[in-house]
Amino acid sequence: MNVIDILRQRGFIEATTHEDELHRLVENNYPVTCYIGFDPTAASLHVGSLVPIMALAHMQRAGHRPLALVGGGTGLVGDPSGKTEMRKLLTLADVEENAQGIKDQLARFIEFGSGGAQLLNNADWLVNLKYIDFLRDIGRHFSVNRMIRAESYRVRLESEEGLNFIEFNYMLLQAYDFLKLYDTHGCRLQMGGSDQWGNIVAGIDLIRRMRQVETYGITFPLVTTAGGAKMGKTAQGAIWLDPELTAPYDYYQYWINTDDRDVIRFLSLFTFLPMEEVYYVGELRDAELNNAKAVLAYEATKLAHGADEAANAHKAAARMFGERRIPDTLLPSSDIPRKISDDQEGGVPTSVIEKEDLEAGIPVFKLYQSIGLTDSASAARRLIKQGGAYLNGMRIEQQDYLVTEDDLEEDELVLRAGKKKYHKIRMKR
Repeated sequence: MNVIDILRQRGFIEATTHEDELHRLVENNYPVTCYIGFDPTAASLHVGSLVPIMALAHMQRAGHRPLALVGGGTGLVGDPSGKTEMRKLLTLADVEENAQGIKDQLARFIEFGSGGAQLLNNADWLVNLKYIDFLRDIGRHFSVNRMIRAESYRVRLESEEGLNFIEFNYMLLQAYDFLKLYDTHGCRLQMGGSDQWGNIVAGIDLIRRMRQVETYGITFPLVTTAGGAKMGKTAQGAIWLDPELTAPYDYYQYWINTDDRDVIRFLSLFTFLPMEEVYYVGELRDAELNNAKAVLAYEATKLAHGADEAANAHKAAARMFGERRIPDTLLPSSDIPRKISDDQEGGVPTSVIEKEDLEAGIPVFKLYQSIGLTDSASAARRLIKQGGAYLNGMRIEQQDYLVTEDDLEEDELVLRAGKKKYHKIRMKR
């Protein structure tokens, strides 16, 4: 089974160009250099970026050579794909700062270094392009009629804001990236989200016209949860890969709260566990399926934050919500702690609250003060304002939020201040 078969089996592939030729490429032209572009609009990637990241990691594990391209130059223009309004334009200083954060996160999944993966920035060749030369050498190969039929442009053309000229150039710039990476690194394969199909095909066509060489493309499906939400998006905001923005424990909790219907799909996409073990999860129900979610959460957190942080998050969850004893036969390739030793099961401070109090509702800042997580109500308000207050693993956004019986999970609430101070509240019936 080659890497294309692996990606398809695990649910990564929505569409490919030249399917048979692509298979021959990865089997006969070893190793294949491939690339994916990453938008540097923030200093951190989020869970929604994991499909392309994991695809690059699978390519590397199969012996191929991945290139991660930070769009420092194209970020100065803004990709209209998938957007109904213009993206915020970045400065070079913004891009350089964001690129370093992105590299740090990618390094958890991909091995950078001599002979291995590389992180590149297209600002290195796009910023100093001579406009007239670019139009003569590159622009002449593009049909405006064909470009405006591309999905990425059509959506913007039909939107209220429309498509401006600087964005119209984006397809040319991304196609030029592919050409540049072919010339300098022998890159023959570009991968990206389904919204990048038109841009990828434009690059393939440009290389064919200018170098008389066939190159290839793969697009990934837009991954949504069974409930229809975008991956990594919650009511409290994005789930970031940067541990300063989303703590490893909260990252773990995001995965352990996976919908039952998504467990097999997420184990396939977001872990490296063997598929024969993953398929077995389809036979599980209730508590056994919850154990599989714990393995998913542990494996996903280990990839993003390392084994120590994953184990710490797993142990913290056991202290607060009860230990999960994971059978040795469930996803046996995982090194998740199957039993948490007694010396790691230290208690979490616990209080009891009357049902009548919750029926009336308690302002969350008062709750923080009353259980001693903050010294005063004003300190609790500051904590909430600074984003350091959590209820059942979710960041509290409103200082006057009323905690009611609806917030209970199995008759309990878990409040957190900062990264390490927890307090459990049980309702007295």
